[in-house]
Amino acid sequence: MKVAIFFGSKSDTETMKKAADVLKEFGVDYKAYILSAHRAGALLHETVKQVEQDGCEVIIAGAGLAAALPGVIAGDTTLPVIGVPLECVNPGKSNGLGGMDALLSIVQMPPQIPVATVGINSSKNAAYLALQILSIKYPEIKEKLQAFRKKLADDAKASGLDVEL
Repeated sequence: MKVAIFFGSKSDTETMKKAADVLKEFGVDYKAYILSAHRAGALLHETVKQVEQDGCEVIIAGAGLAAALPGVIAGDTTLPVIGVPLECVNPGKSNGLGGMDALLSIVQMPPQIPVATVGINSSKNAAYLALQILSIKYPEIKEKLQAFRKKLADDAKASGLDVEL
């Protein structure tokens, strides 16, 4: 396993699955965990230590509202942690601040314990950032990323030429 994906609530599964889909597309092994920093702190700490022992190299952590999960994980490990601020969507309950609360909580980590942060609900971008980090060590991931980026550029070029308005 090269990447561990953590998120605090089962209701975040669909959003965080997008990160897993990107990692699968690139052939990168991962494991996913639903653990709350607030409700299962001791188990979270044990699990972070276990993924380190299992050879994990990057952690993606999604959280909404106060969004403590990425910061708590970053405080437990020296591995790179990528935070995904999540929009809280609970029908019939408070929806927080549309994810801005989580974004500010994650991006405003105290000095010396950084968390890389992507946009609200952007778990796909978290996976792409994890791939970029891994590509430093793994040439095969770097080659796949380069091919992916070339295809993006080719597609943009093809769709942007000779447009009828």
